[in-house]
Amino acid sequence: MKLLESHIVHQIDSPVRIQEYPVGHFKTIMTKSALKKMIKKKVVYINGTIATTATFVSTQDLIEVYEQDYIPKKVFKLEIPILFEDDFIAIINKPAGFPTSGNYFKTIENALPHNLKTSNAIDALPFPKPVHRLDNPTSGILIIAKTKTAQLNLHQQFERQKISKTYQAIVLGKTPEKGQITSIVAEKDALTYYETLQTVPSLQNQFLSHVKLLPKTGRTHQLRVHLASISHPIVGDQLYGKASENYKKGLFLCATSIACVHPITNKNCCFSIEPPNKYYSLLNREIKRFSKFNLT
Repeated sequence: MKLLESHIVHQIDSPVRIQEYPVGHFKTIMTKSALKKMIKKKVVYINGTIATTATFVSTQDLIEVYEQDYIPKKVFKLEIPILFEDDFIAIINKPAGFPTSGNYFKTIENALPHNLKTSNAIDALPFPKPVHRLDNPTSGILIIAKTKTAQLNLHQQFERQKISKTYQAIVLGKTPEKGQITSIVAEKDALTYYETLQTVPSLQNQFLSHVKLLPKTGRTHQLRVHLASISHPIVGDQLYGKASENYKKGLFLCATSIACVHPITNKNCCFSIEPPNKYYSLLNREIKRFSKFNLT
């Protein structure tokens, strides 16, 4: 294993469990939860011995943090559009229909080595890692870390809500011009702002609305739950939507822009894309069908 950093415990009043030791003393560990994960992975040593969550540290103890040995990945050869890439991060356009990561072969994470260049940075990760997730049926912008420093910095930006994301969706019904949704998601407070971009008549569902969404919190399935809670479920949402709407073209939800601070250069970065063509095709089809049957 590769040694990432070492630290000698300075004067402390009494011994403390390693998992309670202040993470501010480390460069590669940003949070207590991250420290606990590394302890469980058996890459934290105290005076040459593998630490557990029950291990105590005292003044002058030597704490060493190692990089976990990685088994080479089996690469999934899926072509992914790259919006930006340097030695530290990449911004990709995730296609719908694939999980971001997980215990599967056909994931976006497993396809990254096929699409991205190897980082030449000293702290390069063994393979690029997504720093957030998009649901399997959701498409759009995803940030990838290529170095440990970038990964830690971006996680910190997410935790401090310094990264802003915008989505676009097509939903059932005629939505108000703009508004906010504050209903609880997964037993936690959640906030989403929305703005209606276009509303078209629909033979099947009376109206369809194209909306822009700005989530201010990051709960699991937040946008899908929030829109369903105000009776405007996302078209194609088989989990929270209506079976009667009958569209078979997948979930109409796309992450269309993201703004963050580059973890190395500290420059403000903003990346944006248009939603897939199927969004406009659906809206135009509904307009034509409605006009054809001359309904008002």
